[in-house]
Amino acid sequence: MNHEVFIPITLFICVVYAIKVVVDARTRAKIIASNGSEDLIRSMVQAEAQQRRHSSLRWGILLLAMALGFVLIEAFGWDHVTPGVIGVLLGVTGLGNLLSYVAARKLG
Repeated sequence: MNHEVFIPITLFICVVYAIKVVVDARTRAKIIASNGSEDLIRSMVQAEAQQRRHSSLRWGILLLAMALGFVLIEAFGWDHVTPGVIGVLLGVTGLGNLLSYVAARKLG
């Protein structure tokens, strides 16, 4: 397998993420510099904190569901990639997303 292909892809993802972080920070700085109301700034900080919590919750539930899927695959002794194995992984991924949605609705 040719691993050199992953270097430009990873570089592109890193550059895009860096641009996103800089634009978000600059937007926040402009809002604060323009004497934005205290309520606006407080609501932005609270929304970002809630978004981080929900993101952590989603990834935690999703990774737990994926681990469960791999445990099922190992328990059944499937050692080749078949449509059934892919179906199990897609099913637990979907289940994890649904569980994270339900959890976020209950917390939100």
